[in-house]
Amino acid sequence: MSITAEEKARLIKEYATKEGDTGSPEVQVAILSSRIATLTEHFKGHKKDNHSRRGLLMMVAQRRKLLDYVKGKDESRYQSLIQRLGLRR
Repeated sequence: MSITAEEKARLIKEYATKEGDTGSPEVQVAILSSRIATLTEHFKGHKKDNHSRRGLLMMVAQRRKLLDYVKGKDESRYQSLIQRLGLRR
């Protein structure tokens, strides 16, 4: 249910703000979005997996907090990030 190391490395390379950046909000949101998408697919076949559903809800809340942080710091970074990730908000 987790993302592969190659997928994570690709996301870090794509969303990094500078060389060697692994902890910026953009990278964290991209990784969380990938994990959320993976878990969402998992729940299509496992509707009663409530233990993993709790983890999904915590990831969604963490992503929302990070997005709110980016929005408070720089509105243009926020807009470009949600557009690149294809998020609704």
